Amino acid sequence: MSEPVTVVGGGLAGPEAAWSLAERGHRVRLVEMRPEHGTPAHRTALLGELVCSNSFKSDEPAHAHGELKREMRALGSLFLACAESARVAAGSALAVDRDRFARALTDAIESHPRIEVVRSEQRELPGGPAILATGPLTSDTLSEAIRGLLGDEGLAFFDAIAPIVARDSVDESVAFTAGRYGESDDYLNCPMDREAYERFIDALMAADLYPGHDWEGIPYFEGCLPIEVMAARGRETLRFGPMKPIGLTDPRTGRRPHAVVQLRREDRGGRMWNLVGFQTRLRHGEQGRVFRLIPGLERAEFLRWGGIHRNCYLNFPARLTPWGSPPDRPGLVFAGQLTGVEGYVESAASGLLAAVTLDRLMRGLEPALPPATTMLGALMRHLREADPADFQPMNSNWGLVDALAERVRDRRARREALAERAITDFRAWMETHGISRLRAPVLAGATG
Repeated sequence: MSEPVTVVGGGLAGPEAAWSLAERGHRVRLVEMRPEHGTPAHRTALLGELVCSNSFKSDEPAHAHGELKREMRALGSLFLACAESARVAAGSALAVDRDRFARALTDAIESHPRIEVVRSEQRELPGGPAILATGPLTSDTLSEAIRGLLGDEGLAFFDAIAPIVARDSVDESVAFTAGRYGESDDYLNCPMDREAYERFIDALMAADLYPGHDWEGIPYFEGCLPIEVMAARGRETLRFGPMKPIGLTDPRTGRRPHAVVQLRREDRGGRMWNLVGFQTRLRHGEQGRVFRLIPGLERAEFLRWGGIHRNCYLNFPARLTPWGSPPDRPGLVFAGQLTGVEGYVESAASGLLAAVTLDRLMRGLEPALPPATTMLGALMRHLREADPADFQPMNSNWGLVDALAERVRDRRARREALAERAITDFRAWMETHGISRLRAPVLAGATG
């Protein structure tokens, strides 16, 4: 395979893609602008530098992130091999010594005989086969080049995310389906009386916030203010904003509630519902504590936490093919957080799948995406089938995955059944399409 591949981005998706391509026989040119051009978030020139948490979340297959890792291990993941070599005690979670992890990843990439690491800013879209995985801090120059390719609406720089809960964790004896003035039944409504509303406001105003990174430069827009900012303007603000009860009647009382929290369907299957207008900077633990004060959400399972931050990502469903390429450039594959996946593991998994896709394209084969019964396949389905008008980044969660043929009421048993089906279908997908498992490198300090 004589034609070299360009991979742009030295975070998590880029090195994962570069290593996978190199192991499949391709010559790879990995371009990373640090240290020639720094970013406001990074402090070193190491590949895979972690700028936030050092945790890659649960390693148990019954958890969404655990299943995603299992699928990545089935393909052979450099990211996970490096994580194992730098693992620190964290119970069932996979957490790492961030310096050891980044050094292990950097050493593995720089020592690979088929990978050339180029320390320079990529200012234009690369020619030939390439993977773009430059993440939320893509340089201004390259961002302009991407916008020129995808159009003005193809690239976003601001992210206001409302929390998402699992539909089967909402108390149906309290929440009711209705649209305002009976126009539809498209919303779930959690009604509040005055006492519940006042209790919620008190908890919201006392809750702890993420301070935010100084590099985020959050521009709050009136149309997507954090819920706690709205509440600080006056105790009645939310009742005349996203929690207004106008046009709704609580079937339990026959009267209009004092306030209402509305939930809107997030996926076609109706497994995930977001809290309308609840973008927030509350810490994740605080979100769980405060939002479970909402009647009907006392036992809610949160599939995604709310947030507001600077985030550069593409409008995947509007602008890209199902495998993440511009329609007129199938050999230019986007990967990582730039595609709209949220989280460390999701970014690396996206890079791994992008490498599998580009390898197939270069061998004259059609791209092959995993089925939506798998975690990686379900995440990719969300990217390509989400509403382009309201596309938001998404992390892996069981709400994305196709439901089981038979209902399993116990949540733990249901997750275990979903995980068993996922890995079985993932391995079958690999076998059907002749996708080989790569042998991950053995690194010093690895625990498994």
